[in-house]
Amino acid sequence: QGRILEKTGLCSQITFGRYVRQGRKLGLDPKLFIQDLQFNEVPVRVYQPKATSDGRRRGILFFHGGGWVFGSLDTYEKVCRYLSRESDSVVVSVQYRLAPEHKYPAAYEDCLNATRHFLQNLELYGVDPARVTVCGDSAGGNLAAAVSQTLAGRSDLPKLRAQILICPGLQALDFNLPSYHQNRGVPLLFRERAAFFALLYLNGDALHMQEVLEGSHIPPDMRLKYRKWVSPDNIPEKFKVRGVRPLRPTDFIAEVYETVKRFCEPNLCPLLAEDSVVHQLPESFILTCEYDVLRDDGLLYKKRLEDNGVRVTWYHLEDGFHGIISLYDYCGFSFPSGKRGLDSVVNFLKSL
Repeated sequence: QGRILEKTGLCSQITFGRYVRQGRKLGLDPKLFIQDLQFNEVPVRVYQPKATSDGRRRGILFFHGGGWVFGSLDTYEKVCRYLSRESDSVVVSVQYRLAPEHKYPAAYEDCLNATRHFLQNLELYGVDPARVTVCGDSAGGNLAAAVSQTLAGRSDLPKLRAQILICPGLQALDFNLPSYHQNRGVPLLFRERAAFFALLYLNGDALHMQEVLEGSHIPPDMRLKYRKWVSPDNIPEKFKVRGVRPLRPTDFIAEVYETVKRFCEPNLCPLLAEDSVVHQLPESFILTCEYDVLRDDGLLYKKRLEDNGVRVTWYHLEDGFHGIISLYDYCGFSFPSGKRGLDSVVNFLKSL
């Protein structure tokens, strides 16, 4: 499928996809000051409540979803306005560079640089240095987790108060976890697309998509090493009730591994970070959806955080599917469970 997309004008497909997902320009918001700025040369949009505040507000860095390939400040405009208004927070939405034009680690570096800049200039925005949170949806959840890990041991910047990971994709070792099979054909993210996006972000192409889906891209000794973190054994039984078929192991292909070995880097796959990093992470909120191929990534990370003594608030949408948060009030239609998910994020923020 990756090769077909190359031949049929992948770039034109991506351009069209970006156009469709770009979101509509909204008018002024009576309750918010909104301005487009640059933090360390990274475009950002800052949302500040107009109402006077008793003290300093909490700050939220928001990284949008879209498989590292799609998405923009406009796509999540309604979500960011809602978060800023409802939780009375200063929200910074980050326009990181997109794949395939800009491969890993471009998106991660942009999010990290924007976050560092904000942490160094909080007083300009009336933000309390003890209450800054990173938040991301889907690929943005991946970026939030990676940024949070990078900053965990830093003493030269204010420590992050929390991380909020909404339907995050956190590993590319195993595309055969139960949720990948159960939800392989559920919109908005099919199993094939998940691998396709991860490869576009990593290499700018999806040439070895089939081998990656089959699992022949990771050496047996590495599979064994990471099994303690990436394995169906770590997923509660109740999530395996819907049809899960065990996969027959495929042979390892060394030349494929050569092209994708950076999948083992925690900045790309945060689920693979060492315990010494994970136990330093801030309080965490993880939102998962039942009908989402990435559900198990969230469940596995929840277990890793809890095993390392990190406090986790988990919210599971039994009727949710991938991308439901991004559809909040989208073109006039909205899903009640998406609103519930967004409100669970707001409630968590208010508790900080």
